[in-house]
Amino acid sequence: MIDFKNAQKAFEFYYNAIESNGVDFDGTKALFNIGFYINNPADNHIHTSYRNWNLGYAEAEWQWYLTGDRNIETLGELYGKIPAIWKRMADGDNNVHSNYGYQWERGYQLDKVVQQLKDNPNTRKAAISIYDGKEIHRYRYDTPCTYAVQFTVVNNKLNMCVTMRSNDLWFGFCNDQYCFSELMKVVAERTRYEIGSYFHFAHNLHLYERDLDKNNLIQRKADYYA
Repeated sequence: MIDFKNAQKAFEFYYNAIESNGVDFDGTKALFNIGFYINNPADNHIHTSYRNWNLGYAEAEWQWYLTGDRNIETLGELYGKIPAIWKRMADGDNNVHSNYGYQWERGYQLDKVVQQLKDNPNTRKAAISIYDGKEIHRYRYDTPCTYAVQFTVVNNKLNMCVTMRSNDLWFGFCNDQYCFSELMKVVAERTRYEIGSYFHFAHNLHLYERDLDKNNLIQRKADYYA
């Protein structure tokens, strides 16, 4: 199992790994059943030059999740505009079923996780479920990429495991890891545990063809203007 100092190191490693070893799969290059640790989840900014990650957008998405409101108009108010991807995923009422905040508020899942950890530090039940095959009929417009988020206290530290059915490294991982690590901070604050490690598992970790070779492109441009 691979350990990374932070999310950026994980992104850069798997970007190269997918380019080098990924298999062609439905318009992507993909690796399967990939799991790794991020040892400092709070270090969740992606500074990689060829990625040009947008912290402002990631924070707006996180704030949207915190509202528990799945309507894309709420994201638009927070960010100043609604990204096209969310417009494509919204239903006729502008709701997105895969909104993580909406999902963890369903059945008060987040509150229950916090209470379980307070009541029993050894609990193995502090989990939030998101994707649910029993309600696949709800996934007409969008399908949650994450199966579940589970929290466990080990050596008096709060650890988190995120399990994903499908994870686009370019957009999905970079923004999701930010939101999940921020969620980890919330749970740690509410339970008064120190933050431990973040384990990320993706059954399918991939890059779309449009996002391949970005690192080499920047290097070629640098060489051209040198």
